[in-house]
Amino acid sequence: MTLHLFAGLRVRDFEAARPWYERLLGEPTFFPHATEAVWTLAEERSIYIVEHAEGAGRSVVTIFLDELDARVAEIASRGLAPDERETYASGARKAIYRDPDGNEVGFAGAPLEGGSPT
Repeated sequence: MTLHLFAGLRVRDFEAARPWYERLLGEPTFFPHATEAVWTLAEERSIYIVEHAEGAGRSVVTIFLDELDARVAEIASRGLAPDERETYASGARKAIYRDPDGNEVGFAGAPLEGGSPT
């Protein structure tokens, strides 16, 4: 079975939201239409923003990756800091970013000791 993850976040105003997401994720991979941008994070795994004022601010997406600290540093180099950081009882860590509409994009990683999250 082939699986492609295409996770979406609704924003009130595409043109206003796009610069924030470019600081978070870098340059978009492509634009399906004038009010949507897509970032391919890995093979068959994408995240997108789309203008949809009525649904804006209610999305939560978490991206689990091997190098959490490197990703947080990369995002910081583009001018964004996490709104919140969490460490779970298992040692798994998460950096949470919230866009101006209130959507939450989290980046999570394994415990620093090398264990796996539960």
